[in-house]
Amino acid sequence: MFAKIYQPNPSAMTSGRAKTHHWLLEFETKGSTIIDPLTGYNRSVDPRSQVELKFETKEEAIAYAKNNNIPHRVMDTHSTSRIPRSYADNFSYDRKLPWTH
Repeated sequence: MFAKIYQPNPSAMTSGRAKTHHWLLEFETKGSTIIDPLTGYNRSVDPRSQVELKFETKEEAIAYAKNNNIPHRVMDTHSTSRIPRSYADNFSYDRKLPWTH
């Protein structure tokens, strides 16, 4: 069973960068999930799918996986470029695009 080591991306619904500065080691699920007939939630018979370990750096996560003989895969992050804007820029006189509503 492989583990994947990655740095989480921020949610698309927020502009904040909180909880994205650490690295995660997660086990991939081996079997399929079963739909619980009572609640309708997906459940798995594999308890490793619930394990999520947090590390400060990528090197710490890789060292942990190697020390415990865990086959792992490192997924590098793609940095996104942000255009710094302030709220006052929405109302400036020299906007490149006119106000639409």
